[in-house]
Amino acid sequence: MSVPVAYSESVRAAGDEAGFPFSAVVGQERLQLALILCAVHPGIGGVLVRGEKGTAKSTVVRALAQLLPPVVDESGARPARLVELPVGATEDRVVGSLDLERVLRDGEQAFKPGLLAAAHHGVLYVDEVNLLHDHLVDVLLDAAAMGRVHIERDGVSHTHPARFVLVGTMNPEEGELRPQLLDRFGLTVDVVASRDVDTRMAVVRRRLDYEADPAAFADRYAGADRAVADRILTARDHLAEVSLDNVELRRIAALCAAFDVDGMRADLVVARTATAHAAWRGATEVTESDVRVAAELALPHRRRRDPFDEPGISEEQLDDAMRRAADEAARAEQDAADGLGKGEAVPPNGAGPRNPGQGEEGDADSPAAEQNSPERRNPADSASADRPDGPDLPDAGPDSPDGGPDFPGGGPNPPGGDRNPSDGRADREPSADRPAREGSVAASTATAPKPPRWEVPGVGEGAPGRRSRARTRQGRIVRATDDTSTGLHLLGTIFAAAPRQFERGRLTGPLAFAPDDLRGAYREGREGNLVVFVVDTSGSMAARDRLSAVTNAVVALLRDAYQRRDKVAVITMRGQEADLVLPPTSSVDIAVRRLADLRTGGKTPLAQGLLQARDLIRRERTRDPHRRPLLVLLTDGRATGGTDPVPRARAAARMLANDSVTAMVVDCERGMIRLGLARDIATELRGGYLRLSELTGDSVAHVVRATRAA
Repeated sequence: MSVPVAYSESVRAAGDEAGFPFSAVVGQERLQLALILCAVHPGIGGVLVRGEKGTAKSTVVRALAQLLPPVVDESGARPARLVELPVGATEDRVVGSLDLERVLRDGEQAFKPGLLAAAHHGVLYVDEVNLLHDHLVDVLLDAAAMGRVHIERDGVSHTHPARFVLVGTMNPEEGELRPQLLDRFGLTVDVVASRDVDTRMAVVRRRLDYEADPAAFADRYAGADRAVADRILTARDHLAEVSLDNVELRRIAALCAAFDVDGMRADLVVARTATAHAAWRGATEVTESDVRVAAELALPHRRRRDPFDEPGISEEQLDDAMRRAADEAARAEQDAADGLGKGEAVPPNGAGPRNPGQGEEGDADSPAAEQNSPERRNPADSASADRPDGPDLPDAGPDSPDGGPDFPGGGPNPPGGDRNPSDGRADREPSADRPAREGSVAASTATAPKPPRWEVPGVGEGAPGRRSRARTRQGRIVRATDDTSTGLHLLGTIFAAAPRQFERGRLTGPLAFAPDDLRGAYREGREGNLVVFVVDTSGSMAARDRLSAVTNAVVALLRDAYQRRDKVAVITMRGQEADLVLPPTSSVDIAVRRLADLRTGGKTPLAQGLLQARDLIRRERTRDPHRRPLLVLLTDGRATGGTDPVPRARAAARMLANDSVTAMVVDCERGMIRLGLARDIATELRGGYLRLSELTGDSVAHVVRATRAA
């Protein structure tokens, strides 16, 4: 049992000013439930909160930290911490590193803990997690799943526990996480602002009341928050007593198989979440309703295979999968009753672990999570069980302006709550029984050509990514330097100090160091670039299904930009003007959706397209001078729009070349007679050139060599 400590001590962890109460949040019941379940069972693996700006994502996360049970360590009891990880944090700051101060001062090898150690038994909050460097996201998710941090670096071998509730928030418009990283988050919740007028009024009223008198507002909801905190503590203590029988375990496995999720992590997460939900509502057995709630939170984001697929499961899809899972469970039960069951026999006394993955360290991939086999029971009992109505938490009392706060519900659409924001999305994406419409952008992702491996020459200093060489804070150490902003180069510092020991009077003992001995680590990694696509959508491009091939090529290049963490912009050329259809953004999936609405026809204003790209690149260089640009021009080169179209197009290309813009021209010309105008434009741009049909890996090396030679 946890050691009881006054609830007010946990509240004071947030600071002198009272934080916004968890129970006072309106309209985010699903998010509140997901956070509560992770607080009950940290082995679930954390919550990823996806949503638009101004939807109280950060408010709810910070409020949760006030409800967590206090931590008891060698120093006594202390409130649980909320540790915020900044996007620009280094790996040393996150996992810990050698304590250089003690090394240089005392000559002792010591470890300095990082943010993961500080978050132990608390909340680790990463705002804009989609902007965090991929290798740091991997570190966080590994620690959240394993419950421990292992450090082997700088001559230090160290391990320490790190069990925390991991919460990441992100705005999808600023770029998505890779599907591989999405799968590592246990639960995902999409949040949107309610369109109900009464709900919006309640949100604004409570926020204004809080800003007017934070302490009085917090006191008004203190009773409700205390009840939630006590209930989380009780659920944690009784988590090991909740049984997950083989009927429900089979239902979970059938659900995950029905949605064709990769690997076994989804099965484990659903099992843990269902167990936590049963403990939260005070039950001793997992029922069908618990499995449904867990599936709604744990499966939608795991259906995202392609970078441009949108996560989501509709109510109809989940209902259908639940029916099929129930049929599968009933058939298996009947087979067992008839003596025809397959597999291992179930122990008659229900022996074996009862709670999947339960343990002090919570290994996400532990085999113990798959050995749950208590007594079977009639599947009709679970099928007919009443769905939980939610936390059943006490009202805030008669002093509450609304007659009590809104609380997270246990079902998929709690009364008064918003419908799942992912509803409807899954209806538009391809699936096993709903293939992509032929000719659509979604369908083109499957047949798009392999994109070129192309980079900007030289070494930049842009945002972390995977395209061009750059000096970064997280890359591999190349050499020592006088700049210490990217971390200390220990060997370089020692080598700088060693020749000066005699003149400093050192005969024995630790090395004598001076400030001018310090050497920094020059790190080289990869950066993301600004990729500007200029696409010819004129009448000549629309002929003979040529635009379909061009669209496939752009989709392939956009996928490549997504994987390499680039920002992208799209300019189209048709008629007499060039249109900026997508301003620079990190959300390349939006660019793919815009391709479905491209208009074609008319002449080819090639000069206007190149000039608009030049203006865009100049503006972005002022806004973000370290992000180097790439220009990708897809055209047949037949400039026909405007006065003197061909000379003006060539002049515009020379202007871009003089601005040191790295460019590549994809020649979309087809037919028996080819004029070679696109190659002439590539020459003026001093950039790479390849034909649309050659957009394969075989042509890559030639393009890169030609670009570097230029």
